[in-house]
Amino acid sequence: MNIEELLAEPSGNGAEKGKGNSPLESLKIDLDFYSDAIKEVSADLIAAEYSAHPIFVAHQHSVKIGEVILDKGELNTSWTINVSTLEEFVENGIIKEDRKDYFVKQFKPADQFMCLFVVVPEGANFVFYPFK
Repeated sequence: MNIEELLAEPSGNGAEKGKGNSPLESLKIDLDFYSDAIKEVSADLIAAEYSAHPIFVAHQHSVKIGEVILDKGELNTSWTINVSTLEEFVENGIIKEDRKDYFVKQFKPADQFMCLFVVVPEGANFVFYPFK
């Protein structure tokens, strides 16, 4: 799934996406602002061989996975970003062990895309968003 799919308004006639109507529109703005910092953290994790699959958790409330790297309160933005890894997601049961290989196959190149786990009150989903 990509960010545009999450931003799409449901409609029966294929009307244009509901930009400005979705609270996730603010996520797109923040991700463009955060892009360089997230790309640097991703590259550092991979270069240090800490993980080949960094995952960034985007949230507006408190979550208990990963470590905060970009705090919305400090940066005057709408979303906080935590850094995590595929390994932590498997360890915590968010990604089941038997789905790990499938996730790795779906993982987009980490030098071109950030892997996001977007947490909203209605649930959470993975999104790959291109670096700027």
